[in-house]
Amino acid sequence: MKSPIDAIHEQVESERLLEVTLTRMSARVLGLTCGFLGASGLFVATLWLLLKGGKRVGEHLKLLGHFFWGYDVTWGGLLLALPYGFVTGFAAGYLVSRIYNWVARPVSGPSGGL
Repeated sequence: MKSPIDAIHEQVESERLLEVTLTRMSARVLGLTCGFLGASGLFVATLWLLLKGGKRVGEHLKLLGHFFWGYDVTWGGLLLALPYGFVTGFAAGYLVSRIYNWVARPVSGPSGGL
């Protein structure tokens, strides 16, 4: 039979393990999620402007051509929107997750790392 002190230590260890597990964020999963959202968002925005038409189609969205080589609000640019949106979204999600995990990392030591 366990002593009450051993039971308390076991409870504390299981809570610590649960806390570490819940506070960590998967960089790859968040990167993929943001990548798919970025790709679909840029694709839909470009498609919407192309279908809407007009004299000056997507003047503000065209400015992304300064950062994404070859991108323009055209049917060809619609195909380039997918990889550019995915890579940008993946990089942003991955970096946010890595920074979050670095900031929320558990502090070791009995004094809380102070």
